[in-house]
Amino acid sequence: MMPKGDDVRPPSGPVATTVSHKEPITLHDTHVVLLAGERVLLRPLKVADGALYPDFLSDVTTDDLRLRFFAPMRELSPEMIDKLIHYDPANAMAFIAIDETSGRMLGVVRLHDDNSGKNGEFAILVRSQLKGHGLGWMLMKHMIAYAKEKGLENVRGQVLAENSTMLTMGAELGFHVADDPDERGVRLMTLPLAEVPALPH
Repeated sequence: MMPKGDDVRPPSGPVATTVSHKEPITLHDTHVVLLAGERVLLRPLKVADGALYPDFLSDVTTDDLRLRFFAPMRELSPEMIDKLIHYDPANAMAFIAIDETSGRMLGVVRLHDDNSGKNGEFAILVRSQLKGHGLGWMLMKHMIAYAKEKGLENVRGQVLAENSTMLTMGAELGFHVADDPDERGVRLMTLPLAEVPALPH
């Protein structure tokens, strides 16, 4: 899945963020355990995490890259990685999953607000060998919690019609799935955040 806003340019200067009343709990480091017992840290993506991408991408198949970016590719260029690690937290967020034992990057989920500031478009990618371990589910739940706390109305994502794994997971998470009216062979997943239960505090 690739949000149209994924091509985010680095901010021209230091980015100042303002929190109205408290830091959202979903920005804190979160520790989770996957189905096979892997202990994983979920936290916001940092610029320094660019160094983790080559190892991470070496364990992502070319087919999974195609499903994520909607185009055949063997690898991501350094320029593309640089764009992925630089984002303005005022209108975008990315969460990374780190193996607590090895320190390796296991997956990442991104969310970009649209121009209205009411909706967010997501994209997710995990190590291919970890599909089915619950990592994608954890990252999606973390992203959804963040979007709800931020006050967005909907979370959306485009998914290739052949990506049955992502479509099934989306349906289980409560997303409404429909044909994308603008792109053939693409499904549009939409989650109205009002339908998501309030977060515990």
